[in-house]
Formats: sequence, structure tokens, C-alpha cells
Amino acid sequence: MRFSHAAIALCCALLTHGALADAPQPADASASPEAAAAESASKNAMSAMQPGPQTIVLKDQARLALPDGYGFVPNPQAAALMEASGNSVDDRFIGLVLPLSTEHWFATLEYDPAGYVKDGEAKDWNADALLQNLRDGTEATNDRRKQLGIPPIEVTRWVEPPAYDMATHRLVWSAEVREKNAPADRDASINYNTYLLGREGYIALDLVTSASAIEAHKASARELLAAVSFDSGKRYEEFDSSTDRVATYGIAALIGGIVAKKLGLLAVAGAFLAKFAKVIILGAAAAVGALAKFLKRDKTS
Repeated sequence: MRFSHAAIALCCALLTHGALADAPQPADASASPEAAAAESASKNAMSAMQPGPQTIVLKDQARLALPDGYGFVPNPQAAALMEASGNSVDDRFIGLVLPLSTEHWFATLEYDPAGYVKDGEAKDWNADALLQNLRDGTEATNDRRKQLGIPPIEVTRWVEPPAYDMATHRLVWSAEVREKNAPADRDASINYNTYLLGREGYIALDLVTSASAIEAHKASARELLAAVSFDSGKRYEEFDSSTDRVATYGIAALIGGIVAKKLGLLAVAGAFLAKFAKVIILGAAAAVGALAKFLKRDKTS
């Protein structure tokens, strides 16, 4: 457990990245129900964290061979932590992966039972067209953001153009998302999206970090993706066209419209964090303090 406190603290610090500069803090945020929920969720996540190396079962579909240096927070504790930070999750959500180090990132794990996603269009897709599709879908979410009083966002560039491996059925891509009219020197948020296709759906592992740190964290995302595998009978190559359900969309949709909706949801999280960032950061500092006491106690004994 000695690394769990630090990992959750780093997760909280990352979630609040960039939120303090522009937002006024509530006069008595520590007394709010939201602050209490965030503190409780952090403590429960610390208690539930499972450090690697060990095998993590991903529903009845797949397994994650969690490497040394990472921790996994399962449901319901991971869902509560996401909800407390303003992110909505559903029954596709499996849990969170955190680094047991000083790196500032976290990764979400989901399984979507969409059916067998055909990958033929990956052979000749156009990266520029996919980027424009992602931009258009993101722009469509800005109406909802406006209703919520949240600044509009835009997709600016590929951080990594879509790359699909036909042999392993793994997809990787990432785009930069910024608030419109934000200062040029503001560090943007990055979702590094990775997928493993299966017979009945797909696993999505999305690493969340900042633009300035993404190059350093790409290796972690790829290591975790490589550690995910579907169980026998659930693998992509075991698809049976006579019995299995085919998804209503192809692989390009995992880069376009479906993900654009998720980007809009992440924006809603930003509004919550801007309001309660101070409270969550104080909670993170307390967790680091608890870790220091724990280590000191061990050393003394």
C-alpha cells in the first residue's frame, strides 16, 4: 500500500492540471458535498488499488497483465473517483490504471460490447479526413458546452495519426484538444487512445496527460495496451459470421463521432475541477503527507 497514496495524489493533481489559473475558488469549498465526495472517493481508491505485477480480469472478456510499476483501481471505487472529479462513467467502465511513480497521468479502461468491429476501412483511410471528422464532431458538442457555461473546445492537430495493426488488431491514435482562444502557452490536455478489438466488442485504454508530457508517456500507454489480451473464445480472429453480432459501425468510428462525444464529456469535467481544484489538491497533499508518515514509520521500525 505504500505507493498507493502517492499514485492517487498524482492522479488528483493531474485532474486539476491548469484549473487553478483562471477560476475563482469558493469561499468555503471544504464544507461542500462535492468536496466531501472527492475526499471519500480518493481514500476508497487508495484502499482498493491493486499494485502490479498481477493479472487483472476485465469483465468476462479479457485480461490485463498489469506490469510492475502500475496500480489498478477497480469498480466501484474507480467510478466514484471519476464521478467526484466530474467525469461521467457507465457500465462500459472497468477501472483506472495509475503510475506508481512521479509521472502525472492516469488511464481509463473500458469494454464496449458493440459487436465485431470490421477493420477493413483501416487499409485505406485518410488521416486528414479523419482529423476533420473529429473536428466536426467536437464542434457539434460545443452547443452543449455553451448551455453549461463551459468554454468551447477544438481539435488542433494529430499528436499521433491513427495506426492500426492488422495482425494484432490494436489501434492507437491521439489528437490535441484545446479551449478555443486559449493562450498559446497554456498546456493542452491529451487523450492517448488505444484499442484492442475482440470478437464481441473492444477494450479501450485511454491515457490522459498533458501536451508537454505526452512524448514521455506514450511508452506507458503502449506497454499497457500490449499487456491486454482477450480470453480464448473472445478473440477477434475467432469471429463466427453465422452466429456473432457485427457492430453497426466500422473501425473509423473509433476515431470519429463516438470519440467526439467523449471529448465533450471531458469538458464538463473541467467545469467541476475549476470550481473545486483547491479542495482536491489539498486532499492530494494530505495523501502525500500520509505516505511520508508511513515510510517514516517503516524506517523507524
